[in-house]
Amino acid sequence: MELSDEIRIAAPRDVVYRALNNPEVLQECIPGCEELTQNSPEELAAKVVLKIGPVKAKFAGEVTLDNSNAPERFSLTGEGKGGAAGFAKGGADVTLTEDGSETILAYTAKVDVGGKIAQLGSRLIAGTAKKLSGKFFTRFGEIVSEQSVS
Repeated sequence: MELSDEIRIAAPRDVVYRALNNPEVLQECIPGCEELTQNSPEELAAKVVLKIGPVKAKFAGEVTLDNSNAPERFSLTGEGKGGAAGFAKGGADVTLTEDGSETILAYTAKVDVGGKIAQLGSRLIAGTAKKLSGKFFTRFGEIVSEQSVS
């Protein structure tokens, strides 16, 4: 499954980039996130509770960041395991483009799922993924815009 979107954030690119690398900000934005730990500048570990249709599971996962082209662009890869519910793995490419005092954040993500959640069907999974990413970016935009004003 592939997802892509573009959002406009009322903050300069360096503020947006710093927020995307701040575990406290990310934990507040990730729906269902119970814990987010930064193991190194490039590695994060997370515990997230998600409900996809009738399946509710706690996922433990790790994310690795590639900041070699930052702050203009970076990528991440990750994998989460939810026990009997299954697994999710994938990655995303993110581009941050300055537009005056604002930043346009564009991303393309690819995700593969397996186990019980894969049996729910691609429509339900895609719909849930879009809903969760929408919640993440709405909250992220609010937090970063507030930080930029302070």
